[in-house]
Amino acid sequence: MDMSQYLEIFIDESKEHLQTMNEILLILEGDVENLSHLGEIFRIAHTLKGMSGTMGFTKVADLTHKMESVLDLVRNGVLKVNSNIVDILFECFDALEEYIENLEKTGREGDLDSSELVKKLALLADNNTQKPERKSADRKEEKPQVNEEKRSFVEEFHIPLSDIDGVISKAFEMGVKPYLVRVTLDSGCMLKAARAFIVFNTLERFGEILKSHPLAEEIEDERFDDSFEILYFTKLDEHYIQTELLNISEISDVFVKALAEIEYSITEKKADVEVDLEHVEVKETEIEAKSKDEGQTKGDKGKTSKTVRVEIGRLDNLMNLVSELIIIKTRLEDLDTTSYHKSTDQGSKNNMNEAIEYLERITTSLHDAVMKVRMVPVERTFNRFPRLVRDLSKELGKNIKLFMSGEETEVDRTVIDEIGDPLIHLIRNSLDHGIESPAERAKLGKEETGFVALRAYPDGNTVVIEVEDDGKGINPEIIKKKALEKKVITKEEAEFMSDKELINLLFNAGFSTVDKVTDLSGRGVGLDVVKSKIEAINGTVEVVSNLGQGSKFIIRLPLTLAIIQALMVNLNKEKFAIPLNNIKEITTIETNKITMVQDQEVVLYRNKTLPIIRMKEVLDIEHENENLDELIVVIVKKGDVEAGLVVDSLIGQQEIVIKSLGKYLTGIKAIAGATILGNGSVALIVDPNQLF
Repeated sequence: MDMSQYLEIFIDESKEHLQTMNEILLILEGDVENLSHLGEIFRIAHTLKGMSGTMGFTKVADLTHKMESVLDLVRNGVLKVNSNIVDILFECFDALEEYIENLEKTGREGDLDSSELVKKLALLADNNTQKPERKSADRKEEKPQVNEEKRSFVEEFHIPLSDIDGVISKAFEMGVKPYLVRVTLDSGCMLKAARAFIVFNTLERFGEILKSHPLAEEIEDERFDDSFEILYFTKLDEHYIQTELLNISEISDVFVKALAEIEYSITEKKADVEVDLEHVEVKETEIEAKSKDEGQTKGDKGKTSKTVRVEIGRLDNLMNLVSELIIIKTRLEDLDTTSYHKSTDQGSKNNMNEAIEYLERITTSLHDAVMKVRMVPVERTFNRFPRLVRDLSKELGKNIKLFMSGEETEVDRTVIDEIGDPLIHLIRNSLDHGIESPAERAKLGKEETGFVALRAYPDGNTVVIEVEDDGKGINPEIIKKKALEKKVITKEEAEFMSDKELINLLFNAGFSTVDKVTDLSGRGVGLDVVKSKIEAINGTVEVVSNLGQGSKFIIRLPLTLAIIQALMVNLNKEKFAIPLNNIKEITTIETNKITMVQDQEVVLYRNKTLPIIRMKEVLDIEHENENLDELIVVIVKKGDVEAGLVVDSLIGQQEIVIKSLGKYLTGIKAIAGATILGNGSVALIVDPNQLF
């Protein structure tokens, strides 16, 4: 069978599982005694092992198999979690992540050799597999007394019940039911192990598997006939379990029997085998969610580069709007036919206007619906940073905590893909340059543990992402000194520059205040890259810094890059679009009030100096010496800086679809792209950010 058709699904699922594993490992590292989530890591390793084994990815399967062995020992209390085990598990996570990335890029696992890692895991397991021998008398005491009339039922199954009475006792106390489940596969089933894996995966969504016959390893190696048996704990009833399993293809029969039908002599002694019964409670929420909405997705974590997961409700809304569009199309066709056969009267004009207004409402709703389909939470990008901060703070010998908020804030998928690298640069800068060492912080009277805050929140038609630290802040005087040394500014300019203007020099290409180059930063390629990347997606970045208290980088991003609101203007006979989110206001300015300052036209407007930019000169459009008394000026903003763009006339606000100019026309000054107007002509879109 050609398994390549399932590769994208495998990668998608694996990335989601790895993200969850990363989050749990970070929790575990902070509190090694907190084993409440350990069952989830075990399940992830088990699931990845089964998936990769089925796909034929042996490196992933071998590594996860050894991880599973170690985690099973931890789960059963044989092995105690310490920092060494957590570090090894993090190494396993890194290796698995690299394998999945290689599979995504090339379809192969790559050349990474994880054999040493497998040996480390095997050593951990081998050193801790010795269990104390129990006396035969103890065993005899603990054996449950099964009612003779019902003994034949127990003997039908190959799973021994003699050593699990303590677990079953606990299950009854917690309201969790134990079941014996026998699954029989079709006689012609080609991939028995894969089918068994789906059965295990389905059951583990709603409860806990304690034992199986044959053992899980034998089932994975297809060393069984057409059936296997499972001892299972859940809150579901027999009918639900049977229905769920029979929905899986190539399953011929499912026999489920509740163990409540067998009488036990319950002892207080602890069983040899433990099961995470508490986790069964958590699983019930998934059943409730499933019953409410079969198509509801659990989240948007771990998507592959070409896919977006969409809630079924959003797709339903999209479908309804397309249906409405078809109805209005039919209505317009009818109106057109009527007007062709009859003389046009006022009534038919009114009908046509109503239809057009209705069409406009639907297209606006359709646009909003499509935008929502494209939207994904920033959580997807944020989730990589706890691990980054953990690793870098260890490397730098600093105590740093990361606080995140607003992970559910949604932005366009294309924006999410571009924002990751700039945020990594900013967080690295905060950790390396911003936050002081514990000794320095103690001298300054600060807490030894510093913090980095990563926040996201919507603000109008933009999304704001903030990166803030409580470090030493940015010293404008040091920037001024470096800028003068590198001849970025002159002495005269330096005298009149504000602290904010000096701090903004950090965004100049190759500019750095660091004398010593480190592996993390200080090569002068950080903040200029941040600025260019963010401006490439029509965003802005600004800095707020308090010396000795910390600094904050504020990034503003557009909600979407596909469709925007724009102001259409005329320059001579050509039409241009200016994005509405860059415009502060539109005004007229008397020509005689414009003065020249350092070869730049400026005007005093609302008690502030406003630079005047003649768009015809910027865009090389022919213009005569027009002696106009008043100029139409569109005031645009970039952060808290403003400028006035001189235009000939205004056309009005319009929704436009942004089209790329293609690779041959990239880098044209002040032009962000183009749009096609209703009459088929092309209008260029002005990028005000490049004019400052």
